[in-house]
Amino acid sequence: MTPPDPRLRDRTIALVGLMGVGKSSVGRRLATALDLPFRDADTEVETAAGRSIPEIFEAFGEEGFRDGERRVIARLLDEGPMVLATGGGAFMNEATRALMVDKAVTVWLKADVEILARRVARKDNRPLVRGKDPLEVLQQLAAVRYPVYATADLTVELGETPHTDSVSAILQALHGRLAEQSAP
Repeated sequence: MTPPDPRLRDRTIALVGLMGVGKSSVGRRLATALDLPFRDADTEVETAAGRSIPEIFEAFGEEGFRDGERRVIARLLDEGPMVLATGGGAFMNEATRALMVDKAVTVWLKADVEILARRVARKDNRPLVRGKDPLEVLQQLAAVRYPVYATADLTVELGETPHTDSVSAILQALHGRLAEQSAP
């Protein structure tokens, strides 16, 4: 793989997409490839609140969680370039989305909901699917969220491939965007 263009380190790269797509795991590897810090918005929200995401949802509901998430993402975006993995619903919040569009390159990591459902079903740490059929929940979320995710700067389709392939696909899309911006 050719070394990444240094201009890719000029702005935060915010990863958006449905739960289970790999925003955190792929994001860590992308940050390493770009020699940028990696931050996970969900982890940062938990740290700021002193509670887990399920506990935040239970205590404050989704609206309270999204408000805290927006404040945390705003703070992170002011810290300088990084790879930022966002929660699946973060980009749905109009204020949070506006912050990301203004201060980052937004990348929608997209995968078939069937793949995501298999991944999500392996863990019981996602409040939106707890006690429900993951495929059904993800199909409903996709119907609502995909049109909004499609407004991201880039869309990168991921399959059931190794994370290194996902990172390569993201880097290729980012390099393509740079080339388009540099064209006369």
